[in-house]
Amino acid sequence: MDIEIYYQRMRSDEVFNVIRNLSEKFAMMNHHENDIQMADILSRDSVTVSVDAVVYFRISNATVAVSNVEDYGRSTRLLAATTLRNVLGTKDLSQILSERESISHVMQSSLDEATDPWGVKVERVEIKDVRLPVQLQRAMAAEAEAAREARAKVIAAEGEQRASQALRQAAEVMSGNPAALQLRYLQTLSSIAAEKNSTIVFPIPLELFKAIIPKLDRKNSSEQVAKNV
Repeated sequence: MDIEIYYQRMRSDEVFNVIRNLSEKFAMMNHHENDIQMADILSRDSVTVSVDAVVYFRISNATVAVSNVEDYGRSTRLLAATTLRNVLGTKDLSQILSERESISHVMQSSLDEATDPWGVKVERVEIKDVRLPVQLQRAMAAEAEAAREARAKVIAAEGEQRASQALRQAAEVMSGNPAALQLRYLQTLSSIAAEKNSTIVFPIPLELFKAIIPKLDRKNSSEQVAKNV
């Protein structure tokens, strides 16, 4: 009877161990993630940046992961940090800021190939943040502001050029047509009168005086003759 109970207990322990081992292996096959925080990475154009990235991986072969590497998680993290530094070192700052997705794909492919002998499958890499030194941020902001001001000046200059061309064309048309010039003059007087100022001072064309003065002279002469009579 005791021998039968002993063998039953042995079988129960063996079943428990099998279940535990299967549970551990199942847990190892789940997805893992490693946060990579790298400071003072030097880009190809000699700019120092700090980068935060995340490596997502899973265990593709639990036996190999346990036997071929002492700590697959730590080893993957260290390799990811080295790969990140090497990849960013071949990029300019503008590329690091604008090509995050491309850099992530390059890292994922490189890490996946390197960790395959460890039984590790790197599924993706994400670059979460790229931080620049404060002085560089200020310099870039000043450069962007200067570029905006330069574009505004160019736009204003182009507008003035188009306006001057339009005015020159209008002047050419009016110079060949006195009636159009007089019409424009009257339109200007009308717009000035619309302001409702108390006093308006404006020049009168000499041609108008030439047309009025002879009539006034004739009228004065007629009145003088009438008085003498």
